[in-house]
Amino acid sequence: MRAYFVCLWLSLYGLALADWPGFRGPEGDGISRDEASVPATWSESEHLIWKVDLPGWGSSSPIVYGGKVFVTCYSGYGTVEGSGTRRGGPSVEAGDPGTLKRHVLCFDAATGERLWEETVAATGEEDEYRGYLTEHGYASATPVTDGQRVYVVFGKSGAYAFDFESGETLWAASLGEESNSKRWGSGSSPILWGDYVIVTASSEDRSMKWLNRETGEEVHEKEAGMFDLAFGTPAVVTLPDGEEEIVMGVPEEVWAFDPETAKLKWYASIPMNGNLSPSIVSDDKGVVYVYGGYRTKGSMAIRAGGDGDVSDSRVIWKSPESSYIPSPVWHEGHLYWINERGKVTCADAATGEVVNSVMIDGDLAGGPKSRSVYASMVLADGKLYGTTRVSGTFVFEATPELKQLAQNVFAGDESDFNGSVAVSDGRIYLRSNEALYCVGE
Repeated sequence: MRAYFVCLWLSLYGLALADWPGFRGPEGDGISRDEASVPATWSESEHLIWKVDLPGWGSSSPIVYGGKVFVTCYSGYGTVEGSGTRRGGPSVEAGDPGTLKRHVLCFDAATGERLWEETVAATGEEDEYRGYLTEHGYASATPVTDGQRVYVVFGKSGAYAFDFESGETLWAASLGEESNSKRWGSGSSPILWGDYVIVTASSEDRSMKWLNRETGEEVHEKEAGMFDLAFGTPAVVTLPDGEEEIVMGVPEEVWAFDPETAKLKWYASIPMNGNLSPSIVSDDKGVVYVYGGYRTKGSMAIRAGGDGDVSDSRVIWKSPESSYIPSPVWHEGHLYWINERGKVTCADAATGEVVNSVMIDGDLAGGPKSRSVYASMVLADGKLYGTTRVSGTFVFEATPELKQLAQNVFAGDESDFNGSVAVSDGRIYLRSNEALYCVGE
């Protein structure tokens, strides 16, 4: 059933299996369904097809559609000249906040040629570059595209739509100018459903907004104080009967909305509090898996499609095993994830019980107690790709044995790699603070 609706969605929006149009791919689940083989190893001298320098830093992931690669970054404030590594804390030299600007760039996927670049000056007063905001900066939301427009979110400076071919700014929409209680800025990426761009403005005004794709007009809005510190990206969950829901995790609850009307359909209490960063994933039977939390961290499985409070009626299991930042991947009855400290885990999706867990075999800068990983794992060609911040991308077989295949490092780039990889037509696209890379056979 799930495969049918995937094909229907691809047909409706002209999406090919090789496209990677938004955060964590076509379905937002970190899975590439392209049958092309993808390399397990790369370096400056192996499988590197092209590399291009970027005009600024960013934690957003690249996206690929119709032979084009899009990525965002920021410059002018909150960067350290000649460093590229943000983890300097409040003492780092941030510069003048009035000079902050964001960049949206489009490249030819085959050659790396820059096709267009648009720059957006900050229009709102952003949170100060200090504390944990230095961990991810001011370009954290991954763009999303439908092949006509490229949609981006730039925090208090708003949401934007750019023409896919020319980069012309088509519309801009305000998202609010508030701050979350930690002043950590935004983390959630926009998604598409029907005629809407759905944006979680958790920091900007504690809301989720349904914006018209063509005009940017706000059609629906759901406001709630519990959106504070909700950093994950909403998931489109397909139920066994073909109906769809927009499911979002917030500290201490999970919410499911009707995608057309934005009305709340069901909710469930969860023990995970503090900030919730991983995005929800679902399986082929409409079960959603929730990860994250701080200080109470854990994971849960809930059958979607309920009505009202389903805390007792539709929760399948709870587990203390979790990830603080990276999101999981569901594959053939198992859940796989890499946590912020470099531990890779496989759990039985039916019970939540851990099947296997290993530390990555390689030099992990920062040590096992640091937040060495921000990016989420991606499944492609039977392999799991987990990118660390400064120690390269680790590759594992996508089986419970978790056999490690490689550690891939670009030795000449010592900046942070915070974005998840994008996979398209047998190639992997990944970005650092300094550059965008394309690797393939």
